[in-house]
Amino acid sequence: MLYTGVVDLPAGGTVQWQYERAASEVFKQDWAEQTVVLAALGHPVRLQILHAVLHGTVTVAALVEALESGTSGQVYHHLKELTAAGWLTSGKRGVYEVPAARIVPLLAILVAAGTPG
Repeated sequence: MLYTGVVDLPAGGTVQWQYERAASEVFKQDWAEQTVVLAALGHPVRLQILHAVLHGTVTVAALVEALESGTSGQVYHHLKELTAAGWLTSGKRGVYEVPAARIVPLLAILVAAGTPG
């Protein structure tokens, strides 16, 4: 299995990424290990946060304002879940980003989720 991508980011910059893994390895692994990573994407506010961060809204205050869907405490809760799952990092206190290695996989999951069967 191989997936690759070159993504021009909405907030500027480009990410190039490629990942390859034998399907036999994927079939052998315990899929339950991916629960935390996938569950973090299973909340609409978390997807809105990832969308906003990729569009350049990177501070908690800006996210609270942009999302219009809760308090800073609620946003921090979602940020904690996304960070624990590896979908976000925070290099500086209160400033978040989607790691480059997660952007293409995130977009691939979103495309796959919307692909009719």
